[in-house]
Amino acid sequence: MIYPARLKKGDTIGVTAPAGPPSIEKIKQAIPFFEQMGLRIKLGKSIKEVRGYLAGTDKERLEDFHEMIADRKIKAIIFARGGYGTGRFADKIDYELINRNPKIIWGYSDITYLHTAIRQKADLITFHGPMLASDVAKDEFDDFSGHMFKQLFEPTKLYYSEKVSKLVQYAPGEAEGPLVGGNLSLLVSTLGTPYEIDTKDKLVLLEDIGEESYRVDSMLNQLRLAGKLSDASGIIIGDFADAEPNVDPSLTLNQVFADYFTDFKGPVLGGFKIGHCFPHFSVPLGVNAKLSTELKVLEIEPGVR
Repeated sequence: MIYPARLKKGDTIGVTAPAGPPSIEKIKQAIPFFEQMGLRIKLGKSIKEVRGYLAGTDKERLEDFHEMIADRKIKAIIFARGGYGTGRFADKIDYELINRNPKIIWGYSDITYLHTAIRQKADLITFHGPMLASDVAKDEFDDFSGHMFKQLFEPTKLYYSEKVSKLVQYAPGEAEGPLVGGNLSLLVSTLGTPYEIDTKDKLVLLEDIGEESYRVDSMLNQLRLAGKLSDASGIIIGDFADAEPNVDPSLTLNQVFADYFTDFKGPVLGGFKIGHCFPHFSVPLGVNAKLSTELKVLEIEPGVR
């Protein structure tokens, strides 16, 4: 795996919108947070474009991304928001260009598709973390979530314990391996494509938003039938926001997770504040990590060099 170079004060970060159209006002509200860290901001050319639920055409969004990758002055790309749309141009991305110009790539939610494709096609470590318009600009954005960006300036080993949030054990054990995954619905959408998530001997992170219990059940079942759950060495269950069932009767999310993971061969822990939530614990993807249910700890190796 290729580790991107750490950031330094004075570096420029590029901001693009590879999926849904962001609020420009929200982006402006978020920029001072990065300036206070000593960073400069360069906005993508198509950042203001709107084409329905997309931030411009596939061609415009892809060209913006490629330009940011090729620009040697840009040391990191932090996306404006998620939504939907990154998978639409995954087959047109120049993965060799990314491999030749490795830099920090940061986002989550729909960006899960990019994380997965880039890791498996360009061998680059990427980062699962909050974005400008959809997170940093919110009143709820807290100091803890902001502090997680510090890992970009210095190689930092991360430790997640119950000091951050209460963790729930579904299956006992200890395992280690590359940390992969992200948004559950996006991981499912990679199945049967050239960018299908590889979970073999991996620690798999799962999170989502706005999905009721039966939908989470359906997606976990699809991963199960595709062999993606049994391939994994361990499962990390992140935040599942706005998941209250609208059907009655319904299983709870806890019951669904128990159905799929109680007899799992390796460790399964839930309750991680990773996903559409605050605080938001940001993590590098593709690095080695270790999960222990006895200690209730997730250890993650640094994501920059």
